[in-house]
Amino acid sequence: MLLPPKVAQGVREGTLTLAFRRWRRPDVRTGSEFRTSAGVVRVESVEVIDPTQITDADAARAGHPNADSVRRRLAGEPGWPTYRIRLSWAGEDPRIALRSDDALSDADIAALDAKLERLDRASSHGPWTLDTLALIERRPHTRAPDLAAEMGRERDPFKIDVRKLKNLGLTISHPVGYEISPRGLAYLARTPRARR
Repeated sequence: MLLPPKVAQGVREGTLTLAFRRWRRPDVRTGSEFRTSAGVVRVESVEVIDPTQITDADAARAGHPNADSVRRRLAGEPGWPTYRIRLSWAGEDPRIALRSDDALSDADIAALDAKLERLDRASSHGPWTLDTLALIERRPHTRAPDLAAEMGRERDPFKIDVRKLKNLGLTISHPVGYEISPRGLAYLARTPRARR
């Protein structure tokens, strides 16, 4: 489930606690959590509702001026069910703490080696993990399209791959480009893979 940054921030602050979606099947379940630009959001409940029963108070708790605004913005097929999703803020994105953790043990290095080797083996375009880390280290805060072009890749698949590195705590995303995290720098300094 995607939340616009303004809505995610409202959930973090506790001013927004609802979302409305029209889905063929629910995209989220009660108790599930997902990352947003403002941290981790928890789904407290998911229920099918009649969209005509959405109130102006409900709309305000979802960041809309009124109920008609919510109904107008519901995407999907008109015959699909409308869901009322109650949300709460569950905490900071765990990747923030992870990327700062540069006290890597030998076991941590070996685990990261194994994960990156798996990503390389699963790739349809060949090994990419160390080349991508090296490029980001060499060209921090460079636009993703420029980095992708330098590697001979399309922007969107390149960004998906960088997100995989971010999930391991190795990179940091910025409004423009990326940089290697403290964890990533510690990994690159110690992995035998970087010296092959």
